[in-house]
Amino acid sequence: MHIAIEIVALVAVVAGGAALARRIGLSAPLLLVVIGVAASYLPFVPRVELEPEVVLVGFLPPLLYSAAIKTSLVDFTKHRRSIGLLSVGLVAFTAIGVGLVAWWLLNVVAASHGYQPLPLWAAFAIGAVIAPPDAVAATAIAKRVGLPRRVVTILEGESLVNDATALVILRTSLGAALVVPTVLHVGLDFLRAAGGGVAIGLIVAIVLAKIRKRFTDPVLDTTLSLTAPFIAYVAAENHWVHASGVLAVVVSGLILGHKAPIIQSAKSRISERTNWRTFQFLLENTVFLLIGLQTRWILDDLAESPLPAWLIALSTVAVFLATVLLRPIWVVPTTYLSRRILGRSRPGPVPFGALIVVCWAGMRGVVTLAAVFTLPEDTPHREVLVFMALAVTGGTLLLQGSTLPWLVRRLQLPGPDPAEDALQEAAVLQGAHRAAIAKLDEIATPDDPEGVLAVLRQRGESRALAAWERLGRPETEYETPSEAYRRLRMAMLEAERSHILKVRDAGLVADEVLQRAQSVLDIEESILDRDEDDDVGGRSEDLRPPASASGGCEHLVHAPVVVTPNTPEGCEECLAEGGSWVHLRLCLGCGHVGCCDSSEMKHASKHYDETTHPVMRSFEPGENWRWCFVDEKLG
Repeated sequence: MHIAIEIVALVAVVAGGAALARRIGLSAPLLLVVIGVAASYLPFVPRVELEPEVVLVGFLPPLLYSAAIKTSLVDFTKHRRSIGLLSVGLVAFTAIGVGLVAWWLLNVVAASHGYQPLPLWAAFAIGAVIAPPDAVAATAIAKRVGLPRRVVTILEGESLVNDATALVILRTSLGAALVVPTVLHVGLDFLRAAGGGVAIGLIVAIVLAKIRKRFTDPVLDTTLSLTAPFIAYVAAENHWVHASGVLAVVVSGLILGHKAPIIQSAKSRISERTNWRTFQFLLENTVFLLIGLQTRWILDDLAESPLPAWLIALSTVAVFLATVLLRPIWVVPTTYLSRRILGRSRPGPVPFGALIVVCWAGMRGVVTLAAVFTLPEDTPHREVLVFMALAVTGGTLLLQGSTLPWLVRRLQLPGPDPAEDALQEAAVLQGAHRAAIAKLDEIATPDDPEGVLAVLRQRGESRALAAWERLGRPETEYETPSEAYRRLRMAMLEAERSHILKVRDAGLVADEVLQRAQSVLDIEESILDRDEDDDVGGRSEDLRPPASASGGCEHLVHAPVVVTPNTPEGCEECLAEGGSWVHLRLCLGCGHVGCCDSSEMKHASKHYDETTHPVMRSFEPGENWRWCFVDEKLG
């Protein structure tokens, strides 16, 4: 009963803390750490000690897997150079740098004052413990403050892989307590761990993909998904393979997430997404609460250290500063050197402002605290090393985590553009609708009812048009057809649900039948809720850029970001005349779609000559620039 009460209390505090953080606009990880620190000093709160096996086996694999299945394998591959420099190079650089700082202070300085020196292997072990930024904190804060997607992708990729590098260095450092390793031994150990982890991850992903293809029941498929990270981790970490379980989990998650539309049914994907969101929410927020709960007993153990307080404080501050400063010392030079030596990466250079954010987004988390407990009990000054890990974790979360939103605002980094996202979504859905209609024309037979064919065409067209309606014109204050449909259909669903409840209360129909009927309504209502949640603000007047972003041009300032295109399938004149185009442009005055000046007929410019509508924008996916014909300015 005591354990049950503690678990319920833990979950309740996690849920309440996360809800409070959302309400007051704070980061949930930061608030939960503070709550944990305060709770650790309450007399009725039991002493909570993180067991490294619980974190490294119970928390880390599912957290990494849940992040990996949502990470784009295409984007991960596109940014592999930046991710590799951070997750391998920076971790090794930090481990060595922090290790040397700790060794000099707790060996040279401590020995000169007559205290037991710290062995070099223990210094590199604490360096490896502190080296990897947290897999959750950086990206959770980055997404909340609206960082550019490229920066978020790089930070996510780093956090997925860096734990593997740190744990290999830690394992090598601990082994050096018994046998002095050579450079060849360290290199081979890293290659075995990395190569074995990637190989095991590939094998697990292939096997699970074949099995999941045969599962049509979403409950069974989700069950297998929840066990996938543990299967990959255990398969890699067993004593026969001795590879990196972290890499195995990440590789299997990336592949299974990439293949999900092929190997899973729609119901399975929805079920998996919902369950993993809940699982991830509980795990990652529990992790930060547990970090804070370690504070009291770590400080109690520290009081028994033979080292003087001034040396402990000096060593902790020096290690913290080294942790913070070594990141920009590595990131900035290697970014420009890699660009000079290897050439520009395919996505292009990272803006300097984004580089500053990457340098500052080095928050540590639960892996640091869990890994430090793997140090042998007889390690000299172990209690000081544990305190260092806690201080660096809490310090980076509070200092860097709390100031990162301010830094992003100060640098004025552009986050994802909702209007551009809506434009791309509409273009994708329009293309998908054309493909669907082409398929319908191909497979339809004269025996198929005409009414069924009409409904199929109308449903696909309505979905595509609803996406365009979200972009709206600024002067359109009326309710769009899709909004009217949602409002009316929600009222109808409420009436249908009331009728089903009356039938249930009367006891006239079997409960199993009623549940199936209720499920049909729930599915349709969830689709309508999704449409409302994903609306990009409804109207483009809410999405106009500031004047500073429009170069002072009044036409660009007052023009909408996008409007509903008249012919989303292509250039209006070319479609009518049978011509072709190179690129498309969208008139922000009337929604005319015309071909660019690189096209033969130049219908976009001709449209301006005829109408004098001043502003057009690119109608190509991924491009959000606008052009004023009058002032000849780009915005």
